[in-house]
Amino acid sequence: MPGFLLPPPPPPAHIRSWPDRAALLADRGRALEELRGRSLGVHRVLLLWLLALAAIVGWALLVLPLQQIEQRDPTGVVLGPLFALLGLAALALTVLAVALSVRSDRRMHELLKAWTELDRHPATDSRLRSPGLSLFWLLSSLGVCAIGVWTSYAAAAPGESGRGLYSDVVQGVGIGLILWTTGLIGIAKAVRHYRWALRILGPAPASEHR
Repeated sequence: MPGFLLPPPPPPAHIRSWPDRAALLADRGRALEELRGRSLGVHRVLLLWLLALAAIVGWALLVLPLQQIEQRDPTGVVLGPLFALLGLAALALTVLAVALSVRSDRRMHELLKAWTELDRHPATDSRLRSPGLSLFWLLSSLGVCAIGVWTSYAAAAPGESGRGLYSDVVQGVGIGLILWTTGLIGIAKAVRHYRWALRILGPAPASEHR
């Protein structure tokens, strides 16, 4: 499929025109393969991590004016508002991109379910499970979640000489929350794909036995 166009949903039952089951399975297989690749490909997890990095940069810029105030940096009067605007813009764009990505994932999952329920073909469906990619999503996302929790805890916990600058705590907790949220998104995707993989290898619908 060119660009970002997704495969269309299967046509309603009353206008389906496949000449035989082989043609139906061929179209179904192509659609499922395209959707699986777009949803679970390595490029998707890299995009998610890139968005998380952009959000971290935006949060750091947003907290920078607070650091300048605490450190009594005179340049904060001029640069502080600029950093705050840049950080807010980066965060807003990142949140929008993540929301669009989650919406796209939801649409792809709906299409996967629609094409899956059309028929069953275990001989070709088994390769769509992608256990390696699914496990990669799960383990890497668990790792990101763990790093996020540790980062938040390390920032909030007082050091040997007492609690540090308030801005450092805010920055660390915010970065940890971004990483934790990123990991949760990845975990949800891995679990959703696992449940879908179980569905495609489930019992065949009655239409297949007719």
